[in-house]
Amino acid sequence: MRVLVTGGAGFIGSHLAEALLARGDEVDIIDDLSTGSMANIDHLTRNPRFHHTIDTIINVPLMAELVDRCDLVVHLAAAVGVRLIVESPVRTISTNIRGTEIALNMAAKKHKKVILASTSEVYGKSNKVPFAEDDDLVLGPTIKSRWSYACSKAIDEFLALAYFREGKLPVVICRFFNIVGPRQTGRYGMVFPRLIRQALEGKDLTVYGTGTQTRSFLFVGDLIRALLVLAGLPAAEGQVINVGSDREISIERLAGTIIGITKSGSAITHVPYEKAYEEGFEDMGRRAADVGKLHRLTGFTPAVMLEEMIEKTAAYIRENKE
Repeated sequence: MRVLVTGGAGFIGSHLAEALLARGDEVDIIDDLSTGSMANIDHLTRNPRFHHTIDTIINVPLMAELVDRCDLVVHLAAAVGVRLIVESPVRTISTNIRGTEIALNMAAKKHKKVILASTSEVYGKSNKVPFAEDDDLVLGPTIKSRWSYACSKAIDEFLALAYFREGKLPVVICRFFNIVGPRQTGRYGMVFPRLIRQALEGKDLTVYGTGTQTRSFLFVGDLIRALLVLAGLPAAEGQVINVGSDREISIERLAGTIIGITKSGSAITHVPYEKAYEEGFEDMGRRAADVGKLHRLTGFTPAVMLEEMIEKTAAYIRENKE
């Protein structure tokens, strides 16, 4: 099989490309390196079945050519990270919506299967926890750029499902919940690598807000395992599927766990959201996944526990100091 991975030099994309090559597939990636990095894929470039293109997914003729050559499109390219979303809302909206429109349109013309990466952010401020795929979405006001990412990804989902219903495009929508692991950067607001790096450097771990907000983390290797199964599962087509873990932890407790595992002498300090991001910034109190559909379809359960996620990510950061 030949697979096109958009955003293939990113954190998740590079791990996916690695796994696809390991099972014998031919892999094309496209990435503009705005948040991805050649360092993530340098070790893959020696493989004759790996092909990389440094360009934007907005390049329609190029995307038409890449999609035409492949059997499967895994669309990961997006503007990600809370800091990037708050600071660059125009880029967030245009990249996510226009890029997805192009990817879906090219795939529909040649009837190529698509795995579309969405996000738990689309659930917004909903108080119905854990989040299930058919729950209502509760987003904040348009005057707060915080919600532009969630809204853009929700539109991506609507568009993908429209292509499925109207044009019979085989598409699977995966809502990712806090994916973590080696190669993830804390540069754009990702809490997991940011706290681990602070602990390793002996700095105070900065917890935004009260620290009582909870998240459920999934190791990138487990995510890739789930994606490979879903890609080959006809029953998943036309479905929205949460891909994550149902194990919640508060950010305060996460910070303490990181300090313990890394044997750091760091303390924990709290930073108000408005100082970290923008005035009036809103966050989700809980972000927990209902993963019942994923388990029913695939039998998937996470294999890597939180402590191991921290150890593996810390080992990577130690070995690859920026």
